[in-house]
Amino acid sequence: MRVQRCKGSRDLSPADMVKFRLIEKACSECCLKWGYEEIKTPTLEYLHLFTATGTLTPGMLGKVYSFLDWDGWSGERVVLRPDGTIPAVRFYIDSIENSHVAKLFYVTNVFMFDETGKKNRERWQCGTELIGATSPTADVELIMLVREILDKLGLKDAELKLSHAGLIRALLAELGLSGEEQNQTFDRILDGEREALTEIKALRPELESYLTTILDMKGKSAGFLKNLKALAIPNLPGLETHLDNFISIASLLETLGCEYEIDIASGRGFEYYTGILFQFFAGEEKLGGGGRYDALIPLMGGKDTPASGFALYFDRLMQQLNSEAIAQSLDNRILVRTKSDQPELISKAYDITSQLHDAGYVAELHLGGQESADFRWRLDIQPEAPEIVLTDQAKRKKFKPQTTDEILELLAH
Repeated sequence: MRVQRCKGSRDLSPADMVKFRLIEKACSECCLKWGYEEIKTPTLEYLHLFTATGTLTPGMLGKVYSFLDWDGWSGERVVLRPDGTIPAVRFYIDSIENSHVAKLFYVTNVFMFDETGKKNRERWQCGTELIGATSPTADVELIMLVREILDKLGLKDAELKLSHAGLIRALLAELGLSGEEQNQTFDRILDGEREALTEIKALRPELESYLTTILDMKGKSAGFLKNLKALAIPNLPGLETHLDNFISIASLLETLGCEYEIDIASGRGFEYYTGILFQFFAGEEKLGGGGRYDALIPLMGGKDTPASGFALYFDRLMQQLNSEAIAQSLDNRILVRTKSDQPELISKAYDITSQLHDAGYVAELHLGGQESADFRWRLDIQPEAPEIVLTDQAKRKKFKPQTTDEILELLAH
């Protein structure tokens, strides 16, 4: 009988892990440079964190892996985390709530059931949470951080789409929906049901032209939002605060030279979002996104604290990485070979390999199975002169260094 993987799971091959580590390194380096500190949270969390506070939409809650953590007499229902933000917020409330501003990031796996088994049920992501900052500058910092990570990965053409959860919520309130109706409609919009947008327009026929302008809004400048504000506020005054916030963020992005598209219908995400929503796309593929969630921390039992964050999806980023980015990660790989079984030559090979490791290079001893073509450099240690031959296989050049220092100098150029 053939051994099989669990349905909906995947193995990451050595080639996959080269891409995975490239993404992980880019995320970690950029987050650390922006002052974010790394955390790790448990794979298991209590289910009530995701249900009692209404932190996930019903569509998402129907796909979580949960079970009873039985202790013999009673038990608590736990869940394989379906999201990275809620565990990070739980950590913040538990451990560092009194800090003025907390800047956290993590690389973690999340779990979401897919009944077809065609989609991965375990998914890796890099996430950040910026807790305690409420200004548009904080939201723009997160967007620019994502842009920096994507640029580092060679994905400079990724498209940024902006929406605003606060604007959607305010619009639903202006239309006279009850609190429960607002939540249900908001959930449907975040779950991608475009029919919900059509139904909203029918609620107030006298405002249909304004509603159509807002719900179908697509633009690429803060000026577009300013025009929308002038048109809508006389009839829908409750939108003003959120439009002002949206305009501030869009204006700052323009000043920074960051291109974007405003698309209110692109605001898919989690129920806990309360402000700006942003998503990055490569074609039709969503690479990641995030937004502001000022109500989440008090909902989870913490103090009234503003916060925002994002997540980038490793599986989708791995598909987008080009061969040049992958090849660059292999530039420092060196294959060290000896053409003799003489102990003194093997000892010399070990010694040089160790010094290459100390200098930051990936150096492997040839054990008979490696393909020379997988390495940028080949270092041959021979019993006859020249005793050392260094070959740059990419440029097809050979060198005859006499010392390790000379080898390192050649590798550096």
